[in-house]
Amino acid sequence: MCLYCRYLLDKRWYDQWKEYVHAGDQNSSSYPGKIDNTELYEDLDSYHLKERLSENEDFVLVPAEAWHKLLSWYDMMDNQPPLERKVIRQHFNVSETAESRLWMRSTDTSSERLRNLNMTVLDACLSSGMVKYTPTIYTPKLWSSVMLCNHLVTFTVISTASLKRHFYWIFGIYMEFCVSRRNSADEDSYRGPPGVCGLTNLGNTCFMNSALQCLSNTPPLTEYFLRNSYLEELNFTNPLGMKGEIAEAYADVIKQMWSGRHYSVVPRVFKTKVGHFASQFLGYQQHDSQELLSFLLDGLHEDLNRVKKKEYIELRDADGRPDQEVAEEAWRNHLRRNDSVIVDTFHGLFKSTLVCPECNKVSVTFDPFCYLSVPLPVSKERVMEVFYVSLDPTAKPTQYRLIVPKAGQVIDLCTALSQATGVPPNQMAVADVFNHRFYRIYQADESLSCILDRDDIFVYQLSSGCVDQEGEEVVMAIYMRERSHYRDYGSGSNSYSTSLFGHPLLISVPRAQCTREDLYQLLLKRLAINVLALNGMTHCFCLAQPYIAIDWDPDMKKKYYNENEAEKYIKHQSMDVPHQQITVQLQECIELFTTVETLEEENPWYCPTCKKHQLATKKLDLWSLPEVLIIHLKRFSYTKYSREKLDTIVEFPLRDLDFSGFLLKKTVNSTEPPCRYDLISVSNHYGGLRDGHYTSYARNKDNGQWYYFDDSKVTYAREEQIVTSAAYLLFYQRQDKIRQPTVPPPVPSSSQPENHVSSQTHDGMDGASSCVSMETD
Repeated sequence: MCLYCRYLLDKRWYDQWKEYVHAGDQNSSSYPGKIDNTELYEDLDSYHLKERLSENEDFVLVPAEAWHKLLSWYDMMDNQPPLERKVIRQHFNVSETAESRLWMRSTDTSSERLRNLNMTVLDACLSSGMVKYTPTIYTPKLWSSVMLCNHLVTFTVISTASLKRHFYWIFGIYMEFCVSRRNSADEDSYRGPPGVCGLTNLGNTCFMNSALQCLSNTPPLTEYFLRNSYLEELNFTNPLGMKGEIAEAYADVIKQMWSGRHYSVVPRVFKTKVGHFASQFLGYQQHDSQELLSFLLDGLHEDLNRVKKKEYIELRDADGRPDQEVAEEAWRNHLRRNDSVIVDTFHGLFKSTLVCPECNKVSVTFDPFCYLSVPLPVSKERVMEVFYVSLDPTAKPTQYRLIVPKAGQVIDLCTALSQATGVPPNQMAVADVFNHRFYRIYQADESLSCILDRDDIFVYQLSSGCVDQEGEEVVMAIYMRERSHYRDYGSGSNSYSTSLFGHPLLISVPRAQCTREDLYQLLLKRLAINVLALNGMTHCFCLAQPYIAIDWDPDMKKKYYNENEAEKYIKHQSMDVPHQQITVQLQECIELFTTVETLEEENPWYCPTCKKHQLATKKLDLWSLPEVLIIHLKRFSYTKYSREKLDTIVEFPLRDLDFSGFLLKKTVNSTEPPCRYDLISVSNHYGGLRDGHYTSYARNKDNGQWYYFDDSKVTYAREEQIVTSAAYLLFYQRQDKIRQPTVPPPVPSSSQPENHVSSQTHDGMDGASSCVSMETD
């Protein structure tokens, strides 16, 4: 076996060392100091490396010769061990140009081949001990050496480089000849309720876990996979499918979750498959559970489509025919091309009516759906909280709660504040204050959508009206800084630094009064500073920029400036009025779904009579419903004016959701299914547009007990906990298909407030490293 060594080096230390060397100055401030790999460790007691470290982002690999040189020059932090990794270049005498195969161990007994060698280790979701290697040329001697202890050779992963480009060393920290089996006594002895099983968060995969838990607790689909019915219906030739791989990966996850042998399952192979066939899910970015669900239902359908060869079918308009006739024709045509367990379980039919605004041409079609995306009533108003700063230097800032138009401008905010203060809107300036400085000063005609709810907005009273365009008057920012002296050992001389403190101010000043003396007198009045305190200022100046910096000597600041007093503010009585949480009924959302709307300019309809695109009116009506109805609450609102998440509480029933009033197709005989549904699961989203976390509630099909699934953590749930403002996807099953529990529900322990089912801890809140892609995502 041919080995050579590489050493892991913290990327930040390495970059600082390069900067120091490039500077060519031994006295440079970029001197890196001792080699420090602290940031690579999970903790400094065991010196275990963190999970998912990335090469060239968290660490670099340096040859042994370079490492020993660096060590002799700079030494290493006390007690830190060198991170030596052996790189294997050759073991079985197989040529580097020969084809070889990589496998990812998904369970103790099964492995999944890694076919795409151009993927990165990160995208493939690999971790230490998960990769196996076999050459394609087998000889009895070679095969016996590879199959040591009846296991393939396993490598440990450290790099995110391409599998193909670094084939021989990205897995080469060390080799394990025997794959360690997970013989945990708890795991082997665990015989919990089937389906009551968490899903490990692989890194921002809570969106996937939430959707999987909802589907796992959809009885007809889960029983289909547990009975192995899918094996006879796998469609390997469907060009729209995934060669059966999505269905097989999903089946493997479901079987593990319903085996009763696991507290939590690691859906790594499933995640890899999803990323392979849908590139938007590669890596560890946050996504939308609805987007994942949509892809998965479509992928399972095509992988399990009983129609092996889809025929071309020309769609016909209703042309005045009865709805019943057109609907039956549409459903027959749909089944001629689409016939699967997904269609059996989730597909319904709605009627679409388009009317041309010019010639009144009416077009009626019946289209299948897999889930309903229903809008939420959107308020046209918005509640904003601001701090008002008056010209009175003795008055403290006052916090107001205002109601403004959601699509309004900054001037609308000033107008609302004017009604409470009596100060004209044109004598106000609006600014976002962050870290003792003005992050942004808004213009009157800017949209309020630029201001986020979490921003600290200050509104300042100015001495006069709008700033003159000819420059006769300017608005200046006032910053207060503390000046600290220190010894600059690089230059050998004394120097000083400054740090901001207190709230900044905005003042309106005539251009003619911008002299140093005039500003000096103005600040005496505006800041209510006595002459003695003002003498404690180092200097006051106005720069080619409109702001004033006031430097305070630390001793004088300590004597004359009370920070606690300066930070205080008054709450206006408007703050005492509680913010009313908007609550709507699910039925209201469904009514909005069936309301007539006008098509947007970006999505016109081509009128066959006018022979041109028209902004037609459109109306959707429900015709027939599936056994399991998925309702997607469109909480993520995107308009010309704003992007926001709606935290409206939607009151949805857990039982007896009656759709009879929404269906166009009326029941004509007792053989047709009823229209009443019971809730079986919910996907929740907590957080906003840019970050968040997904969980789920689900009712176990065997014992009827509700559970709360938070990644790998599972707890009992009470029915009164389920309806929240986080509800995002609702799964309902038709009552005539719901079976009574076959086993008695467990009795939750009243002594434990959280009623733990699984002792596994979850991976915490997911923070999106980029803007959360809602409803693309």
